[in-house]
Amino acid sequence: MKSANKKAPYFFISPAIILLLIFSILPIFIALFISFTDLSLAGLADWSRVSFIGIDNYKNILADPIFIKAAGNTLYYVVIGVPLVVMISLGLAILINVGDGKFFSFMRLIFYSPSITNIVAVSVVWTFLYNPNIAIGLFNQILDLVGIAPVSWLLDPSVAKLSLIVLALWRGTGINMLIFLAALQGIPPEYYEAAELDGASKWNQLRYITVPMLKFSIFFVSVTTVIGWLQFFEEPFVMTEGGPLNSTTSISLFLYRNGFQLNEFGYAAAGSLILFVVIILITLFQLRGQLKNNENEI
Repeated sequence: MKSANKKAPYFFISPAIILLLIFSILPIFIALFISFTDLSLAGLADWSRVSFIGIDNYKNILADPIFIKAAGNTLYYVVIGVPLVVMISLGLAILINVGDGKFFSFMRLIFYSPSITNIVAVSVVWTFLYNPNIAIGLFNQILDLVGIAPVSWLLDPSVAKLSLIVLALWRGTGINMLIFLAALQGIPPEYYEAAELDGASKWNQLRYITVPMLKFSIFFVSVTTVIGWLQFFEEPFVMTEGGPLNSTTSISLFLYRNGFQLNEFGYAAAGSLILFVVIILITLFQLRGQLKNNENEI
């Protein structure tokens, strides 16, 4: 009887482990194998045309100027986008959590709805907003009202990346805001009552109670947001297709082009493994920083 009880947990988690092995772990090893070959569309039809080429794909992709440009663009997206998403999501959650009533419940829906809106429908709307023609583009109409010349939001290489970041911020803050809201509602109200009795201001309550109590939520949102922005794909794919002049091409879009448009599966697999390693290293760095902070607090 005791033996059966010990095996019960493994029985319940076995479906999740099997799915994880089939759909997550196994594809990684398959991609690793493919990255050492010259697999293409012709190779899929006739495996005898697939050759083992060692680390040539890795050498070539690390010397590819478009991949290097895509890596720089992705780094730009992460450095600018991640802090903005975390801060805006946290700020919105705190503001909404302060209020009570139907209006604030409605605001949760308003801010969350972009997260579940289809990216194609979003792209149609934002294409009109970013239209460089003053008669059509809303943003340029607003700039025109204050006497500023129209901006080529998606056609100017120096502006296009920022335009995509704004769109991604609009789509990405809702889900993170809900995570922060759930964490905020888990903070015992007695902490704030005690702080008010001691004469603490709202700012000090936010600084010394709210933010420290949200540290695990902030860590979780930071890790998942960094991973998401390192795989930034949908916005440049539907809005600019990586242009102009590859100024908005991300690593994920670069891999998609090589894998599914140019049919260079081995080359794309090598790039995906490089991106995978980068994500693992950054995540481990964030985890180590969090553990170090916890040790300092103890």
